[in-house]
Amino acid sequence: MKSAFKPVLGLSGVLIMSGWAMIGCDSKPQPAVVSQANQEKYDKLKTLEGLVSNDQGPAKTGLVKVLTEQGRELSRVELADSPRYSVDVPAGTLLPVILAYYPTADAGEEQRMITVAIHAAASKYDINPLSTRIAKQARALGGYTHKNWVRAAESFGTVPDNNKTTAGFRGDPTSQYGGWH
Repeated sequence: MKSAFKPVLGLSGVLIMSGWAMIGCDSKPQPAVVSQANQEKYDKLKTLEGLVSNDQGPAKTGLVKVLTEQGRELSRVELADSPRYSVDVPAGTLLPVILAYYPTADAGEEQRMITVAIHAAASKYDINPLSTRIAKQARALGGYTHKNWVRAAESFGTVPDNNKTTAGFRGDPTSQYGGWH
């Protein structure tokens, strides 16, 4: 028995079908765009603090600047014979902000270390070579968003050799649970 149904595609059907076919084309990941409406901000004066360390250990001299993503300086503080810093960020400041450490007042961008404040509730930010690598990777992934920060941090994560036995056990596996069982 022959079917009486004949598929007919008008111009609109052809356009819809070709639109569906094009959806899969050129589907490269697009960088994340943060709209101003979704950005967090500091509602009141916010104090950020942390430790600065470099490859040689704690940094006891230098300068910590709070910068916008565009590089405008919001505030600064000098380290005074201590690796600890505490710096105020003005109320109304949109996040993210960059916390940049410079070993000297005339140090260039290539000498700085950074970390990025992306959440208004957090106030402790250590600045070190690892935070700098994570920040650069997050920016390369599309910007300083929570998602990109987590992805960047995970890309630099390592598990120490002594932590590759039973869930979180550190030490000699022969002494775990009182020895081998």
